[in-house]
Amino acid sequence: MASQDWVEKDFYKILGVAKDASDADIKKAYRKLARKYHPDTNSGDAEAEKKFKDITEANSVLSNPEDRQQYDAIRAMGSGARFAPGGQGAGPAGFEDLFGGIFNQGGRTRGGSSGGIPPEFADLFGGGGGFGGFSQQPTKGADRTASTTISFKGSIQGTTVSLREPDGNVIDVKIPAGIKDGQKVRQRGKGNPGSGGNGDLIITVHVKEHPFFKRDGNNIRIHVPVSFDEAALGGNIEVPTMEGDKVKLHLAAGTPSGRTLRVKGRGVKTPKATGDLLVTVDVVVPQKLNDAAKAAVEAFADATAGEDPRAVIAARAVL
Repeated sequence: MASQDWVEKDFYKILGVAKDASDADIKKAYRKLARKYHPDTNSGDAEAEKKFKDITEANSVLSNPEDRQQYDAIRAMGSGARFAPGGQGAGPAGFEDLFGGIFNQGGRTRGGSSGGIPPEFADLFGGGGGFGGFSQQPTKGADRTASTTISFKGSIQGTTVSLREPDGNVIDVKIPAGIKDGQKVRQRGKGNPGSGGNGDLIITVHVKEHPFFKRDGNNIRIHVPVSFDEAALGGNIEVPTMEGDKVKLHLAAGTPSGRTLRVKGRGVKTPKATGDLLVTVDVVVPQKLNDAAKAAVEAFADATAGEDPRAVIAARAVL
């Protein structure tokens, strides 16, 4: 945008905010006006279309800290500078009052160029050229942020979510497979507009917990109950996986409760790595025994009389 437009247009007035309005006030005002004048709700209304363009333009400048600073500076000079009539080399009266001390040798040369413009003001004056025509370096619009919550399955397999903006527009965001809770996805070009292009939309992804599968890095942990005889005698068991099928695991005779078995490659799959499925065995003690089962346990106790499973802790418990 040419700086002459910046001098003539009062973006604060267009958005209906004060010149010292906060970023939050500007954002709130823009959203309210955007909903009111959006073309989707004012089809064929040329005046509403013009107002929508004006408020979008005003927001793109005032929502960007660098653009807003330059806009305020140009507006201040445009409203305060007075040009003296006639005379070769005549310059704006009161120019030093506005920018005195900024330049090493303030004032204008006969040829109409300025000397000693600091880098931070170069973009206000076309890179240190003549004062007659201001120019602004294109700047990218500010990023926007959002958040979404997806299922555990969606985080493992990947999914697509739809985000609705205040003006009713819907943005479809692809969530990659293997994303973790709290990670961010960047949607390029969906941020605030700017003279150098739109900013980005950054979405924070939250993942719901699963009642059975638990993520540990790229590994998946599960707890599987086994009976006393399965643990004592050993054998094969089947356990579910995230893919919906089941895998067989072999229990060695005498497997204790709490032992973890590993199934290679059945964890989280990402472009960089693939995790494992970690299966922790929980030996289940029956709560009720019928007469036959009770007799069998009593017979087992008689057969193993003299064995003390707690004998090994005696030495360890000494302080």
